[in-house]
Amino acid sequence: QVAVAVDGKVVQNFKITHDVFGFNQLNSVIMQFNTFPDIVFEATGVYSIRLKTFLEVHNYPYTYLNPLTAKKQLDQLRPNKNDLNDAKHLAETQFILKRAKSYVQNPIYIGLQDMSRFYQQLNHDIVSAKNRLHRLLQLTFPEIETLFSTTDSQQYWEIVSLIPHATMAKHSRQTLSDTIQSSVSRQIGVARLTRLVDKLVALGSLSAPAVAVASYNVTKVRYYAQRLIELSQSKTNVLATMVDQTKDLPEYDIYQSIPGFS
Repeated sequence: QVAVAVDGKVVQNFKITHDVFGFNQLNSVIMQFNTFPDIVFEATGVYSIRLKTFLEVHNYPYTYLNPLTAKKQLDQLRPNKNDLNDAKHLAETQFILKRAKSYVQNPIYIGLQDMSRFYQQLNHDIVSAKNRLHRLLQLTFPEIETLFSTTDSQQYWEIVSLIPHATMAKHSRQTLSDTIQSSVSRQIGVARLTRLVDKLVALGSLSAPAVAVASYNVTKVRYYAQRLIELSQSKTNVLATMVDQTKDLPEYDIYQSIPGFS
């Protein structure tokens, strides 16, 4: 909803769509002014981003209002809150409040913020998948969690995906060795592989799983093990991209100099 005010009075009121047609319509109104008009709008999550992008592409200064700020400014003026009244009151009060223009951020920082949010989401998904895998392994092969000193490595998840149930650890040592060596992403030395298989067999013989090897829980164990591999690789890739894009920025060396940050 758009309201156009001149000298404190609304002279136009119309709706636009958030597409090329709607933005061209808005652009034609803006271009009627001899100087850039004050453009004020509320932030409405992802829905206002397209409008914000349109304004930045055309180098139009704007004021991007936090919804809470807008609420405080307009609460006394809009007892009947709706899009039409909100647009009207934003336009009229601009002549009184003379809101400052919003800072237009360098696109590289916006991209980094998006990557940072995705990185945090990947961390959240990894923790969630780890918890689910742990619960499932209590049914199929809990002892395998002691195979390595940590349950965070890609190699561990690869072996869990290959041997998701204790019964599968009771194959011949040669079969287990061949299966692991041919399937893991990084080759394992012969001596280390022998120790690994010996421990796997010992853990398998010790285990008393709660479900049979044909249980669907075994399929779920494989799924979450593979999911963790994919999530971990995505996290590594995002971090590498972030480092590559930031290393030439002026802040990079400053942050790297802070103990713990690097």
